[in-house]
Amino acid sequence: MSGQPRFNDIFEDWAEKYDQEISGGNPQYEEVFAGYATILETVVDSLEAPRGGTVMEIGVGTGNLSQVILNKGFQVIGVEPSTQMQKLAAQKVPAMDLRAGHFLDLPDTTPLDGIVSTYAFHHLTDEEKDDSIRQMAERLKPNAKIVFADTAFRDEAHYLEMVAEARANGFNDLADDLEREYYPVLPRLEQSFERAGLRVQFKALNRYVWLMIASKN
Repeated sequence: MSGQPRFNDIFEDWAEKYDQEISGGNPQYEEVFAGYATILETVVDSLEAPRGGTVMEIGVGTGNLSQVILNKGFQVIGVEPSTQMQKLAAQKVPAMDLRAGHFLDLPDTTPLDGIVSTYAFHHLTDEEKDDSIRQMAERLKPNAKIVFADTAFRDEAHYLEMVAEARANGFNDLADDLEREYYPVLPRLEQSFERAGLRVQFKALNRYVWLMIASKN
């Protein structure tokens, strides 16, 4: 994944309808995006960083979280691999410092006051998550945090249960998505943060999405 991210073609196709999807336009993903606006607010508030500081957002999409970050008084460095998403984000949030890149190809920066992401970290394999978290930890100021919100599962049994439930409800697109990508289970994800010298806390935000708050030990 050092070059073109493996799911980039999906986002090139999805860019124009992304905001409609997260607003309930697709019933298959309604629960995944339940409480979306509150999730974005929670991510930024969980940084507990000084206003005016610089926050990196990885996987900005169309810029929804970026705008919340700016509204709360931070500077934003946005990292996004999809050229089509970049265009939409630049139009929506022109004040953002938007750069090409992804979780394993982060731009060089001065130490950051925080790193955030929503609905994106599951594109990485477990080993890639290890590498990415290590890279992010190296870019943080002392006491700064990494805060993510993303689909994850308590354990493997919970993951299989949710896939089966999606199939039973006729939500085959959702089930295919859950099986195609690399949605983490919390114990393995905790190991990834610990290997980078970070302690992490998890909190469920809806039936699919978990808040992940990591800081240096």
